[in-house]
Amino acid sequence: MKYLKLYLPGTKKELELRGWEYVDVILFSGDAYIDHPQSGAAVIGRVLEAAGFRVALVPQPDWRGDHRDFTKLGRPRLFFAVTSGAMDSMVNHYTAAKRLRSDDAFTADGIAGRRPDRCTEVYTRIIKQHYPDVPVVIGGIEASMRRLTHYDYWEDALRPSILVSSGADLLIYGMGEKAIRQIADQINTTGQVPHDVPQTAYVSHAPVIEQEGDVRLYGFEEAKRDKRKHAENFRIIETESNRVQSVVRLIQDRVIVNPPYAPLTTEELDAIYDLPFQYMPHPKYDGHRIPAYEMIRFSVCMHRGCFGGCSFCTISAHQGKQIVSRSKDSILRQIHKISELPDYKGYISDLGGPSANMYRMEGKDKRICARCTKASCLQPVICPNLKVDFAPILDIYRTVDHLPYVKKAFVGSGIRYDLMSEDYARQVITRHVSGRLKVAPEHTEDRVVKLMRKPTWKTYMAFTELFNRINREAGLNQQLIPYFISSHPGCTNEDMRALAAWTQKMHYRPEQVQDFTPTPMTLSTTMFYTGYNPYTMEKVFVAKSAEEKKKQNSYFFWWKKH
Repeated sequence: MKYLKLYLPGTKKELELRGWEYVDVILFSGDAYIDHPQSGAAVIGRVLEAAGFRVALVPQPDWRGDHRDFTKLGRPRLFFAVTSGAMDSMVNHYTAAKRLRSDDAFTADGIAGRRPDRCTEVYTRIIKQHYPDVPVVIGGIEASMRRLTHYDYWEDALRPSILVSSGADLLIYGMGEKAIRQIADQINTTGQVPHDVPQTAYVSHAPVIEQEGDVRLYGFEEAKRDKRKHAENFRIIETESNRVQSVVRLIQDRVIVNPPYAPLTTEELDAIYDLPFQYMPHPKYDGHRIPAYEMIRFSVCMHRGCFGGCSFCTISAHQGKQIVSRSKDSILRQIHKISELPDYKGYISDLGGPSANMYRMEGKDKRICARCTKASCLQPVICPNLKVDFAPILDIYRTVDHLPYVKKAFVGSGIRYDLMSEDYARQVITRHVSGRLKVAPEHTEDRVVKLMRKPTWKTYMAFTELFNRINREAGLNQQLIPYFISSHPGCTNEDMRALAAWTQKMHYRPEQVQDFTPTPMTLSTTMFYTGYNPYTMEKVFVAKSAEEKKKQNSYFFWWKKH
């Protein structure tokens, strides 16, 4: 029973163990409850708890039947909070071919079907049905990337802001620790839902009074009628999100998106990781395996953000382009906590981040960064203002190597091979690879990778030579495993034939292949839907039909035809 008190409560019994007669905030999540700093719902709950609020977390409530999971804790004193979990629920549920997935990594025993399609909308509507006068704040990747008009691949149509379709009172986009704290403080003080919190969006129920510097986007109906207008909207949204700190409000119809907070400091990020996470699933899952937990249980995320700017990726759109790194001490404290977990055998599965080798990297002249709106600091060439310094990350790798309770630490997350030094490559390849290093060239053809904002195949080949040379010199026999994507906007059958020829020449039998899946609010998705490059307004070829996509994907498997 005492062990239960170490976790955020989710039942009446757990509230009684704490002696609570009320809860300030009730958080509903589409994921199982893993009390870990890589679980967004757990982070938000712990941040509110640290601020002195009473927080309950209800994972994967049953949305069918009598909705008792939504009413069992009663009415919160301040507000409800809703997240679909670590993934957009439609991406979680369906393949690129729109087939229903048979499992769910964020659910006990990997069982599919424990959350609804359009999870954030469904949960919010149920809450509003039972508690129409209690505010609902939505957040997480699903809400963040659907905060404005967006293309939905599964409907093959534009959808309005998730604020409109869900009926939520307030939306937090991006990483929400600062916003959720300020929202709770202001509702606690005034009793009103605040509309002035940075990094939030809301629907104005009165005519919008524009302020100096506001940017008005084309409305939902206008964007539906004219795909070029939707493409123009995206260019504005992404340009503002690429700034170190945008200062403009975006307005679309009556949806108002406030500008974001400045990026967190190292001290602020360290403080989040120092919260009392248990690094374990809630005890109610004892005897059950949560696949996502197996991936993160012995892993360490060293920073947030990514300045790679890949066209199909939501990391920079959600976490930001600026790198926010943890201190070395914070990272070492987490590794010590991991070493005390049950079943720890001495192996750290990942010392990484969104792109592991971006740790501590930033602009040399911050004034140049403040003016920059480019999506990538690496493409088409590495920005001359980028401070490329591997010393801090190498210091951490080498320190961890000498910890008595670490046998080996792997780098399991992505590495940008276009951001490399001989010293860094040698350290990773000889000390932190488990026999296979995964990288993501995505394609071989220049015109395709240009649209992807990825490095050229020539760059990948140069890294291949470096990888093989270091292995030979170290007496190792390790593999380089490349990821590829088919059906990306701009990619034709001719391009896929060229990719297949390269993989055949290099004796690759690709394992990590992906048919492009359009996800809300990315450049690639905008090109897929509109057929235009939003930055040039040039037309882009798109393989849209199921037959076209299947044909392109089949080129990966040339070796099965022989």
